[in-house]
Amino acid sequence: MIKVEGLTKRYARTVAVDNISFEIEKGQIVGFLGPNGAGKTTTMRVLTCFLPPSAGTASVAGYDVLENPMEVKKRIGYLPETPPLYPEMDVAGYLDFAGRLKGISSADIAKRADEVMEKCALGDVRYKLISKLSKGYRQRVGLAQAIIHNPDVLILDEPTSGLDPKQIIEIRELLKHLAGEHTIILSTHILSEVEHSCERVIIISQGKLVATDSVSNLTNRLRGSESVAVEIEALNGHPTSAEVQQRLEQVSGVSRVVGKDPKDGRMSFEVESLQGRHIRSDLARSVVNAGWSLSELRPVGLSLEEIFLQLTAAEAKAGHKPEAKADKPMDQKKDEQPEAPKQ
Repeated sequence: MIKVEGLTKRYARTVAVDNISFEIEKGQIVGFLGPNGAGKTTTMRVLTCFLPPSAGTASVAGYDVLENPMEVKKRIGYLPETPPLYPEMDVAGYLDFAGRLKGISSADIAKRADEVMEKCALGDVRYKLISKLSKGYRQRVGLAQAIIHNPDVLILDEPTSGLDPKQIIEIRELLKHLAGEHTIILSTHILSEVEHSCERVIIISQGKLVATDSVSNLTNRLRGSESVAVEIEALNGHPTSAEVQQRLEQVSGVSRVVGKDPKDGRMSFEVESLQGRHIRSDLARSVVNAGWSLSELRPVGLSLEEIFLQLTAAEAKAGHKPEAKADKPMDQKKDEQPEAPKQ
């Protein structure tokens, strides 16, 4: 659905995006992550045809952003961090206006507006002025205008910025509902949002791509070993924590066993394997053969925060020059358009 190859964007002497390549399949929700100034906004501006690339190619639904920008725009719904709303309009009037701008016929506009208001739970505020809406509802209206023409791709820049916890959960559920029907790129600084909502992550740092994979695969790649949480029920004080730890340490492939604080009569341990070894089945077999009650056995992954910090720190140590100013022109309140050629 989205294919980026060797994408580069330069501003004078500054390289904002440096030769990145990735693909996103139809129906996926992908988290697009990176520190401030990493090049996220610039990449999204190229994908939405707001900026031309300096080198490389990018295509959406088979259409190149340089050769067929109008076809790309027809297939994209974009929600910037600050939704493009008109506060003096009511919700229904604004969505009618947005739909006509996006080429929906007069015969279909009312039906389509009703559909997106239902999806975004806007029925109760249909005739309310946008200026009177809460921030959560304004985000919903912004999302409704992004999907009113039923685009193949949604590009969302910080869609939960400034929302309270209840509003964040509502937007998260809405995004899950939209997945499958739309391919979604979600740029956010809230890493827990990505863990809850996204199937894959793309991480860039200093304009360069440092990772593109699922969170679980990135955990295995960075750690190189398996980490397993084991919980065993202690009946009448048996077995003891020391007995369990000793037996777990004797399992083939185990490198380390760390005891956790017991809870509700259950003893907990985190067991790490040697590089490239898978130990879950052997751990379960050892506990059952000892006659103990196994309450829980589950893999333990790195948090997305740990993955993000490891990858971006490694990129910084690689000796690339910081590009903190790269996205600055795109983050200004008034976007600067490229100068027109002199006549």
